[in-house]
Amino acid sequence: MKLGRRTALKAGAGVAMLGAPAVVRAQAALKLPLATVWPDGNFHTINAKKFAEEVKAGTSGAIDIDVKSGGQLGFKGPEQLRAVRDGLVPMADILNIQQIGDEPIMGAEGIPFISNNIEELKVLHKYLRPEYEKVALKNNQTILYMVPWPTQYLHLKVKCESLDALKAIKIRVPDKNAQDMCSAIGMAPALIPWGETIAALSSGAVAGVSTSSVSGVDGKFWEFLKFFHQTNHAWSCQIVTINNDTLKKISPANQKVMIDLAKKLEPDFWQTSLKADADSNKKLTDGGMQIVIPPPQMVADLRKRTEPMIAEFIKRVPAAEKPIKAYLVEMKRA
Repeated sequence: MKLGRRTALKAGAGVAMLGAPAVVRAQAALKLPLATVWPDGNFHTINAKKFAEEVKAGTSGAIDIDVKSGGQLGFKGPEQLRAVRDGLVPMADILNIQQIGDEPIMGAEGIPFISNNIEELKVLHKYLRPEYEKVALKNNQTILYMVPWPTQYLHLKVKCESLDALKAIKIRVPDKNAQDMCSAIGMAPALIPWGETIAALSSGAVAGVSTSSVSGVDGKFWEFLKFFHQTNHAWSCQIVTINNDTLKKISPANQKVMIDLAKKLEPDFWQTSLKADADSNKKLTDGGMQIVIPPPQMVADLRKRTEPMIAEFIKRVPAAEKPIKAYLVEMKRA
């Protein structure tokens, strides 16, 4: 990390007085950069900007969150948790599954087929969120809101309707769970950050991508791939956090505004995820790609081949045992 960027970012988060109304005059205006790797058109970035607008209005301009999209601050996805922890940026929109090198439990919802739909994911989050909040506190930050990505698909050059058809296909994966899943079903996975994915597709280093339909649109996959298979095999979420040292600079009244707004907006942001999936499916097909609904036998084979991964994850990450087992009990799958 270059000293120039560190200094510039901390300066950007510095205190500057504005002519604020009397009700918030005690709170000097804070301009807070929020780092995200996603482009302006991505629904997570749109959500972050909506949150920023609401916070600015709710604090009468005392808190000005400046969403820096497209990785323009120079932080890659796996660096975001550490960047906020170390105060290199005051806020970030963090992809949980990319932080497992530092905090393995952040990969729990990426276990293949642990949740079959967004309603089941809500139940899983009921048990996981307290664990994520412990992780955030350990890393000197506070979670403001969490929003899932649409479920993951297999975007490929070829149409596959059986496990045998997937064998040896080189595929980009975003995290270890996806890497292990693709290895288990005979594919050849490569763990590649989003920022390097398009280059890998363009060069032919991979012939497919495990990701959401939204990312498929972001990457204009129709320029490289022909089919997207609705395997619904894994989930992940973006977590917007704020550095706790920065949070302490904010008056208690304005802290409450931020936290209350995050809680109020989060359910709406979850709905944007569902809409983004539907909209992105249409954009992918409009671009020339074809939806593939995996045959029931293929789905059954995928589930059977990956079922041991729940126990393997718990063995590897003991802190995940209590929340995952509680979730499985509630879902009557224990």
